[in-house]
Amino acid sequence: MAIVKPRTAELVLVTPEGDPVGFLPAVPVATPWWPETEPVVAAVREHHGVDVIVLRLLDTELQQPHGGRVTYLAEVAEPVHAAERWSGVLDDHPRRHAFARPSGPAADLAWAKARLAERGLRPTAPPTQVRTWNLSSLWRIPVEGQMVWLKVVPHFFAHEAALLAALACAQVPVLLAHDGGRMLLAEIAGEDLYGAQPPQLLEMVNRLVALQRQWGDRVEELLALGLPDWRAPALAQAIAAVIERTRDEISADDGATLADFVRRLSDRFDDVERCGLRDTLVHGDFHPGNFRGDGRALTLLDWGDSGVGHPLLDQPAFLDAIPDACAGAVRAHWSQQWRAAVPGSDTARASILLAPVAAARQAVIYRNFLDNIEPSEQIYHRADPAKWLTRTAALVRAGMKSG
Repeated sequence: MAIVKPRTAELVLVTPEGDPVGFLPAVPVATPWWPETEPVVAAVREHHGVDVIVLRLLDTELQQPHGGRVTYLAEVAEPVHAAERWSGVLDDHPRRHAFARPSGPAADLAWAKARLAERGLRPTAPPTQVRTWNLSSLWRIPVEGQMVWLKVVPHFFAHEAALLAALACAQVPVLLAHDGGRMLLAEIAGEDLYGAQPPQLLEMVNRLVALQRQWGDRVEELLALGLPDWRAPALAQAIAAVIERTRDEISADDGATLADFVRRLSDRFDDVERCGLRDTLVHGDFHPGNFRGDGRALTLLDWGDSGVGHPLLDQPAFLDAIPDACAGAVRAHWSQQWRAAVPGSDTARASILLAPVAAARQAVIYRNFLDNIEPSEQIYHRADPAKWLTRTAALVRAGMKSG
């Protein structure tokens, strides 16, 4: 794992109306991760005595995430005597998210406060800004006897709230209220399970397979909720498009491999279909860190990446995220779960056939992010389509050798 440089944060300040206030010099931040705003807010308060709301990324020292010097745009409600003169220019952009604009977070918090009041809940302390970036804004709000979370997502993730409402009886986050991309979510006991042990890993697979079995005959309902279509025809078209758009960023050898992959993709999907598993709900970012638990319950988080497609599209990311020593047992358990659900299905062959498809789907996802976020935030994802297509080509060649 690469060593990440420490992060420092300098802030360009604006009023809630968007008028420039000035500039605060860089302060050291406790964590290197650019979207994490809670330690930025704490550091600015400690060093400058100023309360801020971070709005968006303006500039970075490094050309890829994370660490280094980072410049954020931040909102202040009162005059800041410590602010230095700043002569830069703040532009507008049509792809800027509402929560990245001055007064955007205040509007989100006002909505949350109104929804809490409807439930008879009153905040007991000021809300805490936890994270903001091009994929979400996250706030923690203490209320009587509990904590609630305000999550706001861009339009391409707005189906998350509707899906959580549809999955209300499953072990997913409890949705207290929602409106478009805004969600109020109940606190989930426990911790994020990045370091889950083998028994937990197997239970995570069980939970996913159970959900996918439940929704296998309700695909049209999922599509009506706004989930993207990753079934064979739509996904094949999207993969071909992202390869064409990214061809100048990959090697000639990989380009030739991917061109042949696309020519044969219809046959590959036909082979996958013969393996016996039907399209269903796909989480889209299935890995142990998206589970939270306390030893008694497991909750599967972050459904914004969800879609409709082959259930094993969720497998590669999960296997990549767990120790190599566990991967074989988890893969075998996954196959056993599906064979029990669909006797005669060939999960092992489907997994092999779908490995490069799943990687290419990642390229499609990141290309969609780039198409829907403003330029200053694209640094988070700029390299990802080419990276995932390079991996796709490697998986195609590996499959040719083993086949």
